[in-house]
Amino acid sequence: MGFRVTAGNNVYVMLEPDTRAETDRLFKALAAGGTVEMPLQEMFWGGYYGSLADRYGVHWMLNCTCKA
Repeated sequence: MGFRVTAGNNVYVMLEPDTRAETDRLFKALAAGGTVEMPLQEMFWGGYYGSLADRYGVHWMLNCTCKA
């Protein structure tokens, strides 16, 4: 599938903020200087989800299950 596991890219830190506003704020801050893998968007499981690698190469997933 084009993904090669190397030391450091095989772990993600998962955050689950309480509000969409907090999710947006955290995502924007972590994405600054990094690489967005999947922009924040509505998902089929009802979450507001996105993933990215920050400027240091740390991988993050954010998922908010709160209502819009």
